[in-house]
Amino acid sequence: MQLAIEEADKCEPSTTAFSVGAVLVNGGKVLETGYSRELPENTHAEQCAMEKYLQKQKSLPRGTELYTTMEPCSLRLSGNKPCLDRIIDQHGAISTVYVGIMEPSTFVAKNVSKEKLDNAGINYIKVDGFEDEATRIATKGH
Repeated sequence: MQLAIEEADKCEPSTTAFSVGAVLVNGGKVLETGYSRELPENTHAEQCAMEKYLQKQKSLPRGTELYTTMEPCSLRLSGNKPCLDRIIDQHGAISTVYVGIMEPSTFVAKNVSKEKLDNAGINYIKVDGFEDEATRIATKGH
């Protein structure tokens, strides 16, 4: 999770979005990292990490874990595909999502990631100890 925090801190501050970091890990090895707005077109951290990896490989290996400083979005106000759907669309390759903080209701009233990941058979694990730092970074610029 510390690497995801470091990724999140790379984000340019924004008044209209959170600053989030994400790391894809498989077998203890970092596959790829990403942070909010790293790639063009209002991209999210999880989206960036997956897109960067999938540009090099056809698919994520089974048993991949995703570490994200904030739970994956379940709704994009921009109309882009939510990160939650991107995770589920990996057809079980992502086995576990480790979350630093829950999404505040600043932009979306209710995030349903935990429920939908559970329904898809993907583990959702809240990681304690990163709340203050993840929140501080997520809201820089607000």
